[in-house]
Amino acid sequence: MESLLGAEDTVDGRALRRWVEFGVEALEQRRAEINSLNVFPVPDGDTGNNLLITLQAAAARIGGPVDGALTASDVAEGLARGAFAGARGNSGIILAQALRGLADAIAGLTTVGARDLAAAFSNAATLVTGALSAPAKGTIVSVLEAAAEGATRVASETDATVCDVAVASADAAADALQRTTTQLDVLAEAGVVDAGGLGLLVLLDCLVEVTTGIRPDRRMVLAGTSRPVVEPEIVDERHDSDQQEYEVMYLVGNSDDARMDALRSSLDALGDSVAIVSGGSGCWSVHVHCCEPGAAVEAGLAAGSLSRIDITCFALESARRGCGDGPVALGTAPARVRAESAEEQSRAVLAVVGGEGAAELFEAEGARVLRAEEISAPDELLEAIRALPSRDVLVLPNGALSAQDVVAVGARARRDDRDVMFLPSSSVVQGLASLAVHDPMRATVDDAFAMSEAASCVRWGSLRYANERALTWVGTCEPGDSLGLAGHDVVVIEHDLVTAGASLLDRILAAGGELVTMLVGADAPDGLVEQLAAHLDRRHPEIDVVVYQGGQRGDLLQLGVE
Repeated sequence: MESLLGAEDTVDGRALRRWVEFGVEALEQRRAEINSLNVFPVPDGDTGNNLLITLQAAAARIGGPVDGALTASDVAEGLARGAFAGARGNSGIILAQALRGLADAIAGLTTVGARDLAAAFSNAATLVTGALSAPAKGTIVSVLEAAAEGATRVASETDATVCDVAVASADAAADALQRTTTQLDVLAEAGVVDAGGLGLLVLLDCLVEVTTGIRPDRRMVLAGTSRPVVEPEIVDERHDSDQQEYEVMYLVGNSDDARMDALRSSLDALGDSVAIVSGGSGCWSVHVHCCEPGAAVEAGLAAGSLSRIDITCFALESARRGCGDGPVALGTAPARVRAESAEEQSRAVLAVVGGEGAAELFEAEGARVLRAEEISAPDELLEAIRALPSRDVLVLPNGALSAQDVVAVGARARRDDRDVMFLPSSSVVQGLASLAVHDPMRATVDDAFAMSEAASCVRWGSLRYANERALTWVGTCEPGDSLGLAGHDVVVIEHDLVTAGASLLDRILAAGGELVTMLVGADAPDGLVEQLAAHLDRRHPEIDVVVYQGGQRGDLLQLGVE
């Protein structure tokens, strides 16, 4: 392919957008490979997933038309904000901080030249190192530092081009990645390079493709078949993460630098892999591996107001993989505490879901899925419940069945000596929020209560076309009109779909909110999500946005507000 550089050998907003698109595609292709290398700081096999989820969140935050005149600064800022909101795991939070470093370094620039790009890499490395309490050699941090050094060295040359800087940074990162095996004994023992470092190199090579038109093929080199293997000189900087039981992540708001410094000290005493990243406006993202997740959360409460608390148990995740689970499907949050496999669960979660993408989201979180498109009668839901190996079943109907059908199926299932509870999820976005807090280690009634409460905290709406003339609360709609629904009630009727979507978002957000989840339907027109995201940036800049490809029929877009 041809280079996508802007005028006068610079990287513009279009090229940066394309870089991220290439990056998402590349991580989707290689996430399983990256996952397989994940042995440090915890061998939880999710580095590829976390990097991809974070980059997807970053890409979803870029506003404006694809061929519009977004500046490099606009795109970089959108990427940084999206990655901060959607960061997953240790590698994801590092990637988010690196993107923040890039955005800060090129703030206000329409295009990025060779020296600008090198300065951006350097700032990214500096911010990432500063965010970590104990950065270790032989990790993604080492690879990023090497990339920055390579870029800076070449940029100092008088006639250096953007292509030269991009290639130099990627080549330096590749060399540093090869050295990671000699810097951490856990990598040497496993005979692998650092997983996060490989993910970063994949992204740097995508930037090379944008600037030169050619993506380097380094698989042979990284496999050691065309590069001599250096005898390891081990520097054991491994922390005690293999002794920690939990990964804890959350956002802290309404805080300041002094209280965050105190929080860092508290978390350093509790565990390791501590990372604290600023998102601006008094908000920080926090990550730690520890044995006492409650204490880590309490320390955060002393620093400010908490949201998006996410706790993962390493032991259960390792057991799940040991039972033969395939790679986690993408486009959702990382797996929470759950049982090892469907066959061994004492409690199962069954979700009724429409759309391929939405089904993958629920399956990735450990739920069994019954496709809504395949239900022609309530008896099919009953048969799906009977086919589960668990006696205790929590069902997320997600609005696919009427209340009468739900009651009838529940009664018949309980006659089969099944303890079945239908949870109040009226939409897929509510079901996702409910499943996110599912904990099979809790008593069933407690788990059902927590999941029901999570669903009730999500205000939801949908965007669709009217297929017939009908009287609604806000007037009469005609076939082809664009309808905005809050829950099950039509609250917006417009001729233009984007106008309807913007009005619906304003109505749903009138009561406040921190996060908007968009589940994109199979028939959603191109550009709809981008235009609505741009509206949110203008009217509600404090709101974070996450976009998933649901693939559902009927609803062009489902919206959830938390």
